[in-house]
Amino acid sequence: MAMKGKRTNLGNADCGIARSLEVVGDWWSLLIVREAFKGRERFGEFQKAIGLAKNILSARLKKLVEHDIFRIEPDADNGVGHRYVLTAKGEGLYVVLMALWQWGESTCFKPDEARYAMVDRQNGEPLARIELKARDGRVLGPRDFVASRMDDKAAA
Repeated sequence: MAMKGKRTNLGNADCGIARSLEVVGDWWSLLIVREAFKGRERFGEFQKAIGLAKNILSARLKKLVEHDIFRIEPDADNGVGHRYVLTAKGEGLYVVLMALWQWGESTCFKPDEARYAMVDRQNGEPLARIELKARDGRVLGPRDFVASRMDDKAAA
């Protein structure tokens, strides 16, 4: 019988990807954030939209609050309830979610499957593909950059 191993804590890793995954690395957390971008703020709204067990949703929301992705505010519509509101740090995840969405749309669906388009609210046009660019504006591919310590001249 296989024993479950202890999960590694990535919170002190010297890699931004690893530290990010410590905060939002499970799929439920990113789906909760996705729903917040759709305007959901209440526990029941998240649960209904995602179909997540209450104990798991509660644990994920607690972690997201502890990591300043959400803040808790009183619910003006319900004197005893509260709302989960994205912080500036949480709103910064929109680029991550859109990159995942664009990747998923282009690689995870069959050609005949129904899909959604993300469109600009101002003009109704589909969003452009997210691109990684150098400071001089050149579009970079996956092998056009390397990690460099912040104290290295290349990072300046």
